[in-house]
Amino acid sequence: MLIPTLGHAGIAGLIPHQGAMCLLDRAIEWDASRILCETERHLDPTNPLRRDGVLPAACGLEFAFQAMALHGALHAEAPQGVGFVSSLRDVLLNVDRLDDIKGPLRIEAVALVAEAAGFIYRFDVSAAGRSLLSGQAAIILQRKPA
Repeated sequence: MLIPTLGHAGIAGLIPHQGAMCLLDRAIEWDASRILCETERHLDPTNPLRRDGVLPAACGLEFAFQAMALHGALHAEAPQGVGFVSSLRDVLLNVDRLDDIKGPLRIEAVALVAEAAGFIYRFDVSAAGRSLLSGQAAIILQRKPA
């Protein structure tokens, strides 16, 4: 089942990333196992991940992590807690930087494993039908105090 687009303000209410670090502009579609988001924040000269005016392609991982967090929140119907990357596999960077990519980035994340303690996703960040970076990430969620 496809659900209407969720905008930046709605996303910010569901993920731990706030202010300028909330990097997703919209969630286009999602279901129980997958989410597709878009953003133009890679073009923002004030993006907090830029260094000397450049947004390295590896920063695309953060876009993917946020899509994963958003998917977890939507699936749980509650804001996502803080998570920590426990492993990255098969990461492929097909470009050197993201700030010179025209148009929106599309971030797709597909859940392979989803549990209360964490999750594993395959992800792909693309633009104009071209994969810019992809891979697999395992995330461990911070335990809530008892």
